[in-house]
Formats: sequence, C-alpha cells, structure tokens
Amino acid sequence: MNAPAAPEPRPEPRPEDRPARLTVGVVGAGRVGPALAASLQLAGHRPVAVSAVSDRSRRRAAELLPDVPVVEPARVLALADLVLLTVPDDALPGLVEGLADTGAVRPGQLLVHTSGRYGVRVLDPARRAGALPLALHPAMTFTGTAVDVQRLAGCSFGVTAPEELRLAAEALVIEMGGEPEWIAEDARPLYHAALALGANHLVTLVAQSMELLRKAGVGAPDRMLGPLLGAALDNALRSGDAALTGPVARGDAGTVAAHVAELRKHAPGTVAGYLAMARTTADRALAHGLLKPELAEDLLGVLAADSTTAAEGPRGDDR
Repeated sequence: MNAPAAPEPRPEPRPEDRPARLTVGVVGAGRVGPALAASLQLAGHRPVAVSAVSDRSRRRAAELLPDVPVVEPARVLALADLVLLTVPDDALPGLVEGLADTGAVRPGQLLVHTSGRYGVRVLDPARRAGALPLALHPAMTFTGTAVDVQRLAGCSFGVTAPEELRLAAEALVIEMGGEPEWIAEDARPLYHAALALGANHLVTLVAQSMELLRKAGVGAPDRMLGPLLGAALDNALRSGDAALTGPVARGDAGTVAAHVAELRKHAPGTVAGYLAMARTTADRALAHGLLKPELAEDLLGVLAADSTTAAEGPRGDDR
C-alpha cells in the first residue's frame, strides 16, 4: 500500500487576514509613533486613532496610518486598548499626569512610552489609575517615512517593564520585528546617554566632515566617506578600541597640529569638537597600549596648547 501523501503546508496568513487582537492608539504623531503603529498593524493589531497637532505630523499620520482618524489625546485613550505615548521626553511627565488627572486612563489599558530616558516610573500616575505601564524604546533613528517600518526588523529595543508585564513587553517588541534588551529602571538615563553619544554625535561629526571635504574641493564627499565610515563603524563594533587608527592613535603630533591650524583657518567652529575628540581618543589609545607613552607627551602638549588658544579666542582686531 502506498503511504498517504503528506499534506501540503498551509500558507502563512496575510496580515490583513489575521483577526485584530488589540486596538492601537498613538498620542504624538512624530517620527516614531506612526511607524510603530504601522508595524503593529502588520502583526495583526488595528490602529484606531492618532493625535497630531502640526500639519507635518498630520501628513505623517496620513501617510503611515491611512484612514485612521486624527483626534484629541483623550479620545485616543478612549478608543484604544494599547496606547503609544510618543512625545518628546520633556513633555512626557506632564502628559501622563494630565491624562490621569482628567480620567482619560482606563483600567487594564496598556500604556507604552518610547522615551529612552525614562523607565516605567514616569507612568506611575496612569498606573495608579489602572493602566499597565511599559517602556519600549527603539534604538534606531527615525525618518518619519515608511522606510522606518522596514528598519525595525532586527532593531534592539530598550525595554523596562514590571515583572508581571515582561512577557507582554517582549511579545510586542518581537511583533514589531525588534529584539528586546532589558534595561533596569535606574539605568535608563545612562542607557540613553550612551545611545545619544554614539548616534546623535555621529551625525554631527559626519556633517562637519562632509562640509570640510567640500571646502577642500571634493565633489562627492558622501561617496568618499561612505566606504571609510562604514569600515570604521564595522571595525569599532567588532574590535572596540583596538580599531583605533589615525594620527592621534599613532602619536603624530605634527599632523594633529597641522589639522588644528587648517580648521582654525577654514572652519573655526569645528576646532573645539576636534580637540575634545582628539584628547579622548588619545586617552583611550594610551590606556589600551596603542599610543606609545613617549609620543603621547608631545601630542597631549599640542592639544593642551590649542585648547588654551581656543578658550582665549582671537586677539587684537579680531576680538
């Protein structure tokens, strides 16, 4: 007798064919909230309301969450089982207190903020009203466009949650395509400072570098920097301080002095940043045995002298 044929595998259901599990609302249609809500929609949840103030935020909501009505924040909470509070850090405590004081928070409602700075303690007023608090911070820079939804795949989230809600927090992050990284409540400010130091300052450094290359006559600074910075970032992530190269790590005091002189002449606004990063790089290179002590003295002397000049500012008629 022939063995029965194996049943054909059932196709994966499309997102639009899955039953919606949670209604989702967004308070603050900045760059982050609509993208997260759109990602949750792909996982089978149903966005039902968004609050937006500026014309730009309204356009962003319309692009990423079409047909989702724009309403007042209190109405968002009235309609949604899961509410994303995606407002600037400094506005978050006041928003939470206001929503709790006006009775907008419903018992059993999942209230999620995306601030890197805060844990769940900032949600205590809403928690006392019966809300279930979660802090889910995507460690990614957002553009406010549909590309952000794709970038969430594999993105780490800094997650803080009460013990009884850890499984719920983990499930939401995974549904958005992310990877949960648990951050203790008291470690949130340090965690956020670390991300800002790496990501935000990187943008400033790259923008300055491109401006200087244009002044030097480079026609396509982005094309020149792309492979260099990509390799540097990859090496740094793989090897840390061992990836340090360049004149500071080598102790080339003369080259560093020439750099500072050129920056003073063509882009004086970049000097302070160059000196600060050079001193930090020298300290780390010296501590990890990359910079020879006998070369470090001359290098640090150049940086100290230029630092004094920068602090004093221009003299004579230029003052």
